[in-house]
Amino acid sequence: MSFFRLRRCVPALLVAVAALTLAACGDHYPNSTFTQFTDNNRTIGALWDRLMFFGTIVFVFVEGLLIFTIIKFRKRPGGPAAKQIHGHAMLEITWTVIPALILVMIAVPTVKAIYSTQAKAADGALKVEVIGHQWWWEFRYPELGVVTANELYLPAGRTVSFQLNTRDVLHSFWTPQLGGKRDLITNRTNWMWYTPDSSLADQVFNGFCVEYCGSSHANMRFRTYVVSADKFASWAKHQATVAMGAPAAAPAAVTAAAPAAGAKAPVLAAANVAGVAGAAPASAAAPAPEDAGYVFPADKMPAFTIPTTPLPSGENAIPYNEALLAQGSAAAGRELLTNMANMGTAPCLTCHVIKGEGTAMGLTDNAARGPNLTHFGTRHTLGGGLFKADAPTLARWIKNAPHMKPGSIMPTLGAGEYNPMLKQKMASGLDDRQIADIVAYLMSLK
Repeated sequence: MSFFRLRRCVPALLVAVAALTLAACGDHYPNSTFTQFTDNNRTIGALWDRLMFFGTIVFVFVEGLLIFTIIKFRKRPGGPAAKQIHGHAMLEITWTVIPALILVMIAVPTVKAIYSTQAKAADGALKVEVIGHQWWWEFRYPELGVVTANELYLPAGRTVSFQLNTRDVLHSFWTPQLGGKRDLITNRTNWMWYTPDSSLADQVFNGFCVEYCGSSHANMRFRTYVVSADKFASWAKHQATVAMGAPAAAPAAVTAAAPAAGAKAPVLAAANVAGVAGAAPASAAAPAPEDAGYVFPADKMPAFTIPTTPLPSGENAIPYNEALLAQGSAAAGRELLTNMANMGTAPCLTCHVIKGEGTAMGLTDNAARGPNLTHFGTRHTLGGGLFKADAPTLARWIKNAPHMKPGSIMPTLGAGEYNPMLKQKMASGLDDRQIADIVAYLMSLK
């Protein structure tokens, strides 16, 4: 009776197998780790292929014996009683030796791959410090004087050595198409390296945290831009400078450190500094367009790397008058951003660094609790890679970041907004016009 029930299930089983087979026939896997884009992935891929090969042989052999045994020795009406076997030395030796040989064939390449991927990076490798925060990524290029957040630029064809640390809990750094993931562990430094192939120039890849790290673990993302050597050099050179939107000098109330001998003071386009106390005169020359540095073109980003996280809507929407964004003043925004204490709100520069601003506060990248904003206007994402970096999204992020990203330590700055962390409405804060000014300033930081 059970045999006939099984026969009735065969059509459904065949349909399920066919569906799985068809699902595996697609050729677009934007976050696949089964690529040959770096030496690291090739090593790990070769190990995976070997393990799958021997694992499949073992599976087919064992399952074949199992099915054969079930059919041949199944109970039959009137059949003889089963024989009792108390030991078979040759059989026991055989089923011990065969798995041992298989384990050796698996263990040798596994150990070899471990030593290969754990070896010290080659001399001349680009050094990148990766620091995990709840819930965003900080990238430092110590040899180049560059600090950025959530957007990682790498030169094609050059080995990159990653130093991995965390500022809080465990995280795990992974760009699936480029290299194996590695954990960021508290009070410990881990290392990883790989060389993006020269053929990868001008490509973008998604990156993730793949170690559960709290309420916004799934919202901790980044983008990796692999570009040619000359474009990377252009990007790095500009990122190491003061942003075009930053002033030539700090406000009159702030005492800036004197520039090194022979160093050229950064300047700000006159349109952005008009009316700002202590800013450079309107006649100060703006940086030439050719000094703007390379930034990966937004229109060249593949669809799978463009954030599609929807803004809060319906009853949870963050109301904002977007018409004000066209009227935002970068100069007024800078004044607000650096002097919020006048409004009863902590200045943004108590958590963020903008090179050339807030020097009297003594804040450094090592002390910062939020992303470095020096060249924020060159980035395509915000909120830990969660949202597209456009003006309407940035305005709502400034207004109520904890509402847009659970667990965000950035305070709710919008007047009258409900702070989900404090579970209360903000009695004071920024109005929509002030937020538009800050948005204009941040977007000007090219």
